[in-house]
Amino acid sequence: MKINLLFFLVFTYSSLMAQVDFNKWDLILTKSVSSTGKVNYQKIKSEYSGDLKQLSEDWSKVNAGSLNTNDELAFWINLYNLSTVQLIVNHWPVKSIKDIENGNPWEKKWIKYNGDLISLNHIEHEIIRKKFKDARIHFAVNCAAKSCPPLLNNAYVGNKVQNQLESQTKKFINNPKFNTITKNSAEVTQLMNWYKEDFGDVLSYINKYSSTKVDKGTTITFKEYDWALNN
Repeated sequence: MKINLLFFLVFTYSSLMAQVDFNKWDLILTKSVSSTGKVNYQKIKSEYSGDLKQLSEDWSKVNAGSLNTNDELAFWINLYNLSTVQLIVNHWPVKSIKDIENGNPWEKKWIKYNGDLISLNHIEHEIIRKKFKDARIHFAVNCAAKSCPPLLNNAYVGNKVQNQLESQTKKFINNPKFNTITKNSAEVTQLMNWYKEDFGDVLSYINKYSSTKVDKGTTITFKEYDWALNN
């Protein structure tokens, strides 16, 4: 009886410790990002720079492997997005994320995690894409550019992340600012070109979410990517 009680207490304590607090990040997003994904970097720099640093420090100690699948996915998406926002704030004012690190800030290892320094590319390509194998993540991780799928103005959380991903994907694909889709033509985001291996049959993927179904055999073209800042 005592052993079972001890096991229960240890299990409960471990489960509680495995939770990540996204409340502050959610508040920053709610107060600084519009419903269409426009980011007020000046406001974040003025009011939340210290919070970003503290969150980065706190999250650097998270044992992501101890989280369940949805909680871990939410953690990595949030860490990627927070790090991108922090990168822009640290170099503010800039007109494009490509003005940083000679045009390739994604390779720079500067994000603290588990006693090491990792890059944005490591989080996206070596962790999120490899481990979760879900093309919808391309509509969740944000690259701070106008052509990037809008930054959600809420934190991703484990018990909602699947619905959040589904909602973001559907909204993005049906947004005429990013994709031009008709019955006989489809000019869509370059993301579906750059990450074809993730999307598989691009036409089928579009039709899964688009309110306008594109005819089979239609040639898919891709829009030019606008790297101007999403502010």
